[in-house]
Amino acid sequence: MKHTVVGVDIAKSVFQIHSVDLETGEIISKQLKRARLLEYFANRKPCLIGMEACGGSQHWARCLTAMGHQVKLMPGNAVKAFVTGNKNDVGDAKAIWTAVQQPGVRAVAIKTEEQQAVLAMHRMRQQLVKFRTMQSNGLRGLMMEYGEVMAVGRAALNRAMPDALARLNKRLPAMLIASLRQQWEMLSKLDEQIAHIEQRLLDWMKQDKACKTIAAIPGVGMLTATAVVASMGDAKAFRCAREFAAWLGLVPRQCGTGGRVRLLGISKRGDTYLRTLLIHGARAVLTHAKEPGAWIAQLAKRRPPNVVTVALANKMARTIWALLAHGREYSNTHVSVGPA
Repeated sequence: MKHTVVGVDIAKSVFQIHSVDLETGEIISKQLKRARLLEYFANRKPCLIGMEACGGSQHWARCLTAMGHQVKLMPGNAVKAFVTGNKNDVGDAKAIWTAVQQPGVRAVAIKTEEQQAVLAMHRMRQQLVKFRTMQSNGLRGLMMEYGEVMAVGRAALNRAMPDALARLNKRLPAMLIASLRQQWEMLSKLDEQIAHIEQRLLDWMKQDKACKTIAAIPGVGMLTATAVVASMGDAKAFRCAREFAAWLGLVPRQCGTGGRVRLLGISKRGDTYLRTLLIHGARAVLTHAKEPGAWIAQLAKRRPPNVVTVALANKMARTIWALLAHGREYSNTHVSVGPA
């Protein structure tokens, strides 16, 4: 039985619906308030619902899936190609309705609330790290205005601050010294908040089988393991390891015409945060591993260091997919064999 296809353009308060009746061919285009969206689909037979992957889409996808509907979340750039005429809610809903029926449009995995909770922890930690960096740089700039220049690094800042504040206390107003001391103490509070989040992520990793499996890969630590498992969803949603690496933006861009294809730098598509974690992990392996491997050694002889780092990150991503998709344990002696 062919399901009715519905395109839904979601927003904060107003939702636009677009569909075509299978029997009469009537075009249905209507606007719904937020409180009436689930009520509208609760009275309908199971249908294919297309939505753009944006803020709140995961919540609505879980709710509609629980009602028995099939929901397909799509990247915004995939939907944009089908927008014709002026951009508005009606046009966006129609574009979503068209895109969801195209065979080449990849769907975004629908995540569980637990997976989204883990990603929320990562986002909060990332924000706190930015705040800490901004706080430290701002404090250094203020101290430099009064002739107190400090060495690079957080440890150097902590060593120099007490003496610097003591010297400035003799010639600056007390209200400024108190404020500078308060800003310095704020760094320790940010450290504590970041440490609490990392401990919670570590506890979750110890309970999750998939996280423990990929954490055995050299270069994959707690942050990378938890972020990848929470972002990927079902590993079998990707047909192969290269497709997963391409989803992370770790494969070369292609530029070709007339049958001639030229490979450029990595595409940098997908989640920047995940790609950054994998590249940093690969750089740590190249820097600290006693025996990085024969493949890396041969590659390092003929390619620049950054290219070797990204190549290793690509290999790590492929290994992650293979372990999760096939339910295997990591082994550094495993040799991949292509299909016969």
